[in-house]
Amino acid sequence: PHPRDWGLWLVAMAAVLVALRRLAAQGLTPGLLAAGDPAIVAPLALAALAALLLALPIVRVHRAGVLVPVLARTAEVTSMIFLILIGATLFSLVFRGLGGDDLVHRGLADLPGGTAGAILTVMLAIFLLGFVMDAFEIIFVVVPIVAPALLKLPGVDPVWLAVMIALNLQTSYLHPPLGPTLFFLRGVAPKEITTAHIYVGAIPFVLIQLAALAGLWFVPQLATWLPAVLYGR
Repeated sequence: PHPRDWGLWLVAMAAVLVALRRLAAQGLTPGLLAAGDPAIVAPLALAALAALLLALPIVRVHRAGVLVPVLARTAEVTSMIFLILIGATLFSLVFRGLGGDDLVHRGLADLPGGTAGAILTVMLAIFLLGFVMDAFEIIFVVVPIVAPALLKLPGVDPVWLAVMIALNLQTSYLHPPLGPTLFFLRGVAPKEITTAHIYVGAIPFVLIQLAALAGLWFVPQLATWLPAVLYGR
């Protein structure tokens, strides 16, 4: 191999050794391999061929100097997401330990309209937060606070509530100024199309998602029918 590829090849060899060790733990010994049983050798040969075919483009990308920056950026973004997750989890634990769940539950239960009013308030809050917060931040910070309180209210199906929140969060990908989809479009759109054009063009798609959210509100079976069939709920 090329001198620059030694690190990559060492990682591949380590992966092969780990795989062989797991196979040995499952009862596959060198004696069985030496016997040449087609039922054992053929799958291993196909796996080795597939690994080789997958390794060739990885080596080409590595030689082009693209693989390491991509892996570094991926590790950076993943670390940031997990840092948000850890911080949100600590915040939720402290919030619950101080009785915040009961406070939120009482506040939502006292809203006009009962359960429907509480869910509408939370849906509106999540929709508005999508303008200034990323979907991951809402999932990690806001949902752990409001979801347990909503599930304590009478008549709330957890599957339906989860689908409602997920569909509501989808609109945050189109909200200016933090919508990731808008930035993707800005990167591929020609110069004649301004950012204002992209913002205006996203409005119909947001309205379509809100219409789907309204349909799910009036017809909960759209979210609960399939899980009920699969799991007998």
